[in-house]
Order: sequence, then C-alpha cells, then structure tokens
Amino acid sequence: KSKKGFMTPERKKKLRLLLRKKAAEELKKEQERKAQERRKVIDERCGQPKDLDNASEDSLIAICKQYNDKVVTLEGEKYDMEKEVEMRDYRINELNIAVNDLRGKFIKPTLKKVSKYENKFAKLQKKAAEFNFRNQLKTVKKKEFTMEDDEA
Repeated sequence: KSKKGFMTPERKKKLRLLLRKKAAEELKKEQERKAQERRKVIDERCGQPKDLDNASEDSLIAICKQYNDKVVTLEGEKYDMEKEVEMRDYRINELNIAVNDLRGKFIKPTLKKVSKYENKFAKLQKKAAEFNFRNQLKTVKKKEFTMEDDEA
C-alpha cells in the first residue's frame, strides 16, 4: 500500500485556523501590553489626573502653579537637549570635514552661475575706457620739436 500525504486538506485548514487564532491572541496581548506601558509612562510623566470639577479655587490655583512649574522645567530640559543636539551636529560636521581632509577627498562646492556675456561686456568697457584715454591725450604739434635750420 502506498501511504498518502500526511497533510490532508482538512488538516491544512484546521492548522491554518489554529495559527490565525494564535496570531490574533498574540496581537491582542501585544496591543494591551503597549497600552499599559503607554499609560504607565503618561502617569509617570504627568502624574495622576487631578479632580478639577470638585476642587476649590485655592486648590485650582495650586494645581495651575504645579503645572506651570512642570512646564517651565520641561521647557528648560527641552532647550538644553536642543542645544546639545546642535552641538553634536556641529561636532559631527567638523569630524566629517577632518576625515575628508585626511582622505584627501573634498566635496566640490556648488558654483554660482555666471553669465558668459558679463565678462565680455566688462572687457569691452575696459577697451572703451582705454580708447577714450587715448583721445583725451593732448595732441602735440610737430613744429615745436623740429629744429629750425635758421638757428643752427
């Protein structure tokens, strides 16, 4: 007798169903765990929610002061962290430049687009200025410099 395949279609369906159920349970557990962790972090950072409806005016003022102090400290920490990140970025940039210097590879700077015709125009202006300079020179009469035969 030849043995038929171990996995019959019915068994395959049953196995797939079990795997789907197991995956759904795992997903649900993971979501619950993440929600608990998130709640825990929020409670740790912000504290328990305050009862604002039944609080007196003095307690509301105290709560507002607490929140204000908390905001001020957090903003200070945020500023310090931003400055630290800026400093590290600057440091990273400096180190990259040093590495490029050591390797001998340089990043080509982006060049500004310059019109070809501006250069030609500047040369033409220079030539025109020279030409005008020549025209402005004093003209010399040749008779002044020639020797007269009568005197000699």
